[in-house]
Amino acid sequence: MHQTVQNLLNINTQIKAKINELKYNNYKAEIIAISKTFSISHILPLIDYGHIHFGENKVQEAIEKWMEIKTNNKNIKLHMVGKLQTNKVKIALKVFDFIHSLDNLKLAKKISEEQKNYANKPKIFIQINIGNEDQKSGVSKNNILDFYTECKKLNLDIIGTMCLPPMNKDPKIFFSEMKKINNFLKLKEISMGMSEDYIEAIEHTSTFLRIGSKIFGQRS
Repeated sequence: MHQTVQNLLNINTQIKAKINELKYNNYKAEIIAISKTFSISHILPLIDYGHIHFGENKVQEAIEKWMEIKTNNKNIKLHMVGKLQTNKVKIALKVFDFIHSLDNLKLAKKISEEQKNYANKPKIFIQINIGNEDQKSGVSKNNILDFYTECKKLNLDIIGTMCLPPMNKDPKIFFSEMKKINNFLKLKEISMGMSEDYIEAIEHTSTFLRIGSKIFGQRS
C-alpha cells in the first residue's frame, strides 16, 4: 500500500473515532487531499484507492496536472483553495468544481459572468477573515450578510463559508464563531480544519477538511 493511502486511512480512523466519541449522528466530514506542488505519482495511488476530493492553490498548476486526470476520472472533484485572481477565473472554471476563496465582489461578478459558459456552476465558499487579520484575505465578519446577499443576486451557488484561523491561537474560538455565522446564513457546508487542527474542526462540525502534509508529507 502506498504511503499516501496509508496516511489517508490513518486520518479517516482518527476522524471516525472522534465522531463516535462526540456522538455526532448523521455527520460526515469530507477530506480534501491538498495536492499542491506534489506530482501525479503521489496523487495516483489515492485516485486508484477511490479518493474523490483534491485541492490545488494555483490555477495553472491545476490545469497542467488535472485536466487529463479528470477526463479519465469523471467522479474527481477539484477544489480551488488558494487566492483566485479575477483574470484567472475563465480558465479556473475549466477544471475546478469548488472554489473556497471567494472574498470580494469583483471576483463574485467575474465568476457570475463566466459560469454562464458552463453546464455546471462551481460550488462556492465565502472566505471569512475570521481573525480580522490585515495580512489575510476574506470578507469581514461585519459585512458577511450584505456580501452573501449580493452573491445570491449574482446567481452564485454559495454552499458554505471558509476560514483560515490565526496562527498560534486556539482555533476552537474561531471555529465556533464560524459555525454561528454559517447557521445564521443557513448554509450547510463549512470548509475549515487543516493538518494541524482538523480534529478541532470536527468538534465544530466542519464538513470539508483541507489536509495536505498529513497525507503527502512535508513539501520541499
